[in-house]
Amino acid sequence: MASELSSVQSIHDFTVKDGKGNDVELSKYKGKVLLIVNVASQCGLTTSNYTELAELYKKYKDQGLEILAFPCNQFNGQEPGTNEEIENFVCTRFKAEYPIFSKVDVNGSDAAPLYKYLKSVEGDEIEWNFAKFLVDKDDKLVEQLLACHHTS
Repeated sequence: MASELSSVQSIHDFTVKDGKGNDVELSKYKGKVLLIVNVASQCGLTTSNYTELAELYKKYKDQGLEILAFPCNQFNGQEPGTNEEIENFVCTRFKAEYPIFSKVDVNGSDAAPLYKYLKSVEGDEIEWNFAKFLVDKDDKLVEQLLACHHTS
């Protein structure tokens, strides 16, 4: 893992896929505060987290907050839909105005490079849906906010 991340200097070095499969360079978010979160549509934490994310974004987007949501199906298969189904669900039910990216793995050998990088800085595996990484406007990882594990 170290060798594939050796040229990475910051979050802004990554290119990710949007929900339609198009490349998005994270450098477009330079100077913004980023909340990077792995999301799921069928988790017991879905309603509370998506509601809070929408409220947070509405309150702080004009002050430079960007929420980057990455659907992930690694935790009890709680994000089984296609990228289009996921985006429709989130935008219709929760009125999300922030980007919903293409579905990714956050753990294991197939984890998205962005998540490998985040975990290399923070040092922990992602334990559940809605784990959040807060990156300040100077591109410094401020905190990893672990989602609580919902067992039912």
